[in-house]
Amino acid sequence: MWLMDAGRRLLCAVLLLVLAALATPGWARTVLELDSARQPVQLGDWGDAWTDATGESLVDNVATDARIDWLPTRQGAIYPLTTGKALWIRFTVPPAPDAERWYLEVPYPSVNRVTLYTPDSTGQWTPQSAGDTIAVAEWPVPHRHPLLPVVVSAEEPRKYLLRIENPHSFSAPLTFVSESYLSRHEQQTSLILGIYFGLAGLAATVGLLSALSLRDNAYGFYALSVTLMGVAQAAMTGIGGLHLWPHWARWNDVSSMVMPVLAVGSLMWFFSATVSMPERSRKLDAVLTGMALLSIGVALAIAFVEPSLRLRLMIPYIAVATTAGLAGVIWAARRGDRYAGWLLAGNIPVILGALFPTARLAGLIPVSFWTMHGMQVGIAVELPILLVILMVRSQQRRENNRRIQGLERIDPATGLINAQVFAERLGRMMARSQRLKYQSAVLLIDIVNADQVRRDFGARSAEELPLRVAGRLLTAARDIDAVARLSELRFGMLVEGPLSPEDVASEGPRIVARCLMPFKNKPIEWVAQVRVAQSMVPTERADAQQVVERLSGLLNNVAPDSKRAVFTLTS
Repeated sequence: MWLMDAGRRLLCAVLLLVLAALATPGWARTVLELDSARQPVQLGDWGDAWTDATGESLVDNVATDARIDWLPTRQGAIYPLTTGKALWIRFTVPPAPDAERWYLEVPYPSVNRVTLYTPDSTGQWTPQSAGDTIAVAEWPVPHRHPLLPVVVSAEEPRKYLLRIENPHSFSAPLTFVSESYLSRHEQQTSLILGIYFGLAGLAATVGLLSALSLRDNAYGFYALSVTLMGVAQAAMTGIGGLHLWPHWARWNDVSSMVMPVLAVGSLMWFFSATVSMPERSRKLDAVLTGMALLSIGVALAIAFVEPSLRLRLMIPYIAVATTAGLAGVIWAARRGDRYAGWLLAGNIPVILGALFPTARLAGLIPVSFWTMHGMQVGIAVELPILLVILMVRSQQRRENNRRIQGLERIDPATGLINAQVFAERLGRMMARSQRLKYQSAVLLIDIVNADQVRRDFGARSAEELPLRVAGRLLTAARDIDAVARLSELRFGMLVEGPLSPEDVASEGPRIVARCLMPFKNKPIEWVAQVRVAQSMVPTERADAQQVVERLSGLLNNVAPDSKRAVFTLTS
């Protein structure tokens, strides 16, 4: 019984504590303390917030109207705003050391207008305004995002009112920073942004120069996309307003939504060019081109519509265009495009990074590091991947073009030089040997058992035999020598001097022995039987063409049943 009474008393005590906590929410408030050792200092729940649905309330009325239903501010709160509404936040800065200047920081470069009201000695409210509808050069402290000076007193608390206007939801944290902390933090941020924009500038330059030198429009669209993405990031991070267009308030207001649309549109052209969409499907190429051109119309509409409608144009276009572009790349990948899979992999970091600012614009998550810098991280990973893809693509295309252009001089089956080039090089070797007074050698090699291989192992083996012989001759030749395919079953070799007569005499038997060696994964009978005609050059009686003709005649006159394999032209 005694235990039951004690349990009831304990339960009642717990319930009373819970009810007391619910009845006095002020207990949960965190006192604002401007401590320079712990920065940035969050406003947290120290302030009070109220949304003015009309957007017409004046600061004097807001400061004195007791009927306003103020609610405590919350860390990570998302306040639904639109054009014509205003968010008011009141807070008091307790007495704090005034050895340093302090600032109210709003880390949201795209906010339309933030106005901080400070009471003066006569009780009048003095406004300080910043935001992307105001030229950055006219801000109290020109910066990447609103930075408003706060007067701190060591003796008495200071009251402030903050008015925020934005065409969509607002969720940026309100923080207090000292001048010394701001300087250190900006150095770190400048390093990160400098690396990103330096990488983007380098990628755009490489893309442009490659487009001009290689005449490949994929590089041109890559350079365009990188440039537009870089300008979009400059607009979204506030770098553009601070350094590129500090006096253009109108452009500063719309650029953070116009530039991402144009950047996504340029990606459609890049995707189409990289996977050769015009050659694969004219309809899909027309769709991607149409989406790219549509970005211009959407960007113009965003620039002139009422601000609260901009998101309704921007987000659907980016979603539809990105889906269309990725669908086109997937379609090309399923049809064997060798670059489409890597292109998809390279865009995954950007897609993931874009989810954060998009969700922030839609009012789903508050402002954070990832909403501010997620796209930069994704693009920094993407740029080198895409550049490598383009380099591999252009290298393979150049190799194909070289092969096509070299068909007049190179045997397409073996990659060896043909008879025309062989004769030219023989003439140059003879002239060089005569000028330097040394001897070189020229050899013609015939495969004589191709018909036997065809009868014993089939037509495919007979077709493979010359290719294997070409490989053997290449392994037998030195780097300074040359091997050529003169006809289907005849090869030529130029052996650069200086050579002695004994060296020349040993070349033919060496080639015969090399070709008689068994091939890997082939029957022991599957070997190449060859005949070699060789001559020392230069000769005084014949030029290059005549030497080749005499060696050919020597091989052509050999009896089919002859067991001799090496023939030397003596004169």
